[in-house]
Amino acid sequence: MDHGSPNVYRTRSWTARRRVLTSLGGIALVLIGYGLGRWQDTPAEALPSVPVAAPATSAAEPAPEQPEPTTAKPTPIEYAVLQAESATELAGVEAQDTEDEGGGQNIGWINRNDHLRFDNFEFGEVAATKAKVRVASGAGVTGRLEIRLDSKDSAPVGEVSVSNTGGWQVWRTDTAALQPITGVHTVFVTFAAADDSEFLNVNWIQFGR
Repeated sequence: MDHGSPNVYRTRSWTARRRVLTSLGGIALVLIGYGLGRWQDTPAEALPSVPVAAPATSAAEPAPEQPEPTTAKPTPIEYAVLQAESATELAGVEAQDTEDEGGGQNIGWINRNDHLRFDNFEFGEVAATKAKVRVASGAGVTGRLEIRLDSKDSAPVGEVSVSNTGGWQVWRTDTAALQPITGVHTVFVTFAAADDSEFLNVNWIQFGR
């Protein structure tokens, strides 16, 4: 029996193995290509966003200063001279021609419980703190001129003691200190003395500061 040469057998066997390996390699290449295609078609998962922290503010930094609002200061009122004879009400007194400087009239024959009234007097926002009064007296009685607000029976906000000036037409200016007065008021000028004797003449009154 004629057997093939061993070399020929080994050659055929090697050739068969080579064909099998080639086929397997081709199949492997197909599978790898398929796998790559699937990977490319799969959408990538979104990465989680990383929060960005705002820059920290130092607690030691002072807040910016705000400008303070400015308020205009009130303007003081220049008070006119109140002529006594021009009062809204004259109670228990009479007007007469005066010999005082400036002429005109004064109020005379004043005794206790008489009064003058001036309505709606404007003191303004800046307080009045004094009142000048022009007085004359020929009496031997000392009395008081009192200033009251809004009622002749209210407590005096200021007063001045008056005495003999040397005659009923011998004039001098006395000053009464006042509690600070602002706003609009009815002003009462009242008179007080030890008895009912006439003791005073008044020419004018002027408030001031």
